[in-house]
Amino acid sequence: MKRRYEMPGEQPGFFRSVDLVPERIADRSVYPFDIPVLRSFTSLDLHPRVTYLVGENGSGKSTFLEAIAVAAGFNAEGGTKNFRFATRRSESPLHSAIRLVRNHRRPRTGYFLRAESFFNVASEIEALDQDPEGGPPIIHSYGGVSLHEQSHGQSFLALLKNRFGPQGFYILDEPEAALSPARQLSLLVSIHALVAQGSQFIIATHAPIVLAYPDALIYELDVDGSPPTPQAYEKTQTVQTTAAFLEDPMRWVSRLLADE
Repeated sequence: MKRRYEMPGEQPGFFRSVDLVPERIADRSVYPFDIPVLRSFTSLDLHPRVTYLVGENGSGKSTFLEAIAVAAGFNAEGGTKNFRFATRRSESPLHSAIRLVRNHRRPRTGYFLRAESFFNVASEIEALDQDPEGGPPIIHSYGGVSLHEQSHGQSFLALLKNRFGPQGFYILDEPEAALSPARQLSLLVSIHALVAQGSQFIIATHAPIVLAYPDALIYELDVDGSPPTPQAYEKTQTVQTTAAFLEDPMRWVSRLLADE
């Protein structure tokens, strides 16, 4: 059975949907099951190319994305499936209450990029590469230059350029955090090239540029408790707010500061 976002003749994604398994939830009154969006969530269809999660701070985007990543076998702080470190165990139990519905395709590679903990991934790479019995240096897969010796944005781009490859499953949590607007456009180009090579992405973002990949499936998560809702790009809150501000930024700033 095809999902509603799979077109006839289109190459399927690696995962078709994210489904909640209610019987695995012991107590809906505790975190993260008390997050409003999870009160009505049952299932989320995934686009075979790019699926976005957008919404206000506290809407549950990163919690959702982390659960998908861990359920898919990635480390909670990010990296490939080979990373098994924990700077501080903080992942929620949501991953144990969801089921990823697979297609027949299997990814050749994959990565969970979590902006807030990418520093920890870079540190783990350096620590592993100091092991004399650890095999070839891992940093060679990231361009050969220490990620700590580059700016945050440069290290993100080194990851995209050197570590991401064809037929991959990629989960990106706020990748715009370290990228200028011009580099966000570069990110879109990289995503497009990888999609053309059979990759699938799930991305949480606040950035209208990052959100602009054509024909993607965008879910807007609301803090009012309604289920994740597919939304048109131009109708998302992040795009509408940004567009309204750019129409007359000084008027917005004057009004905001006048209220202080």
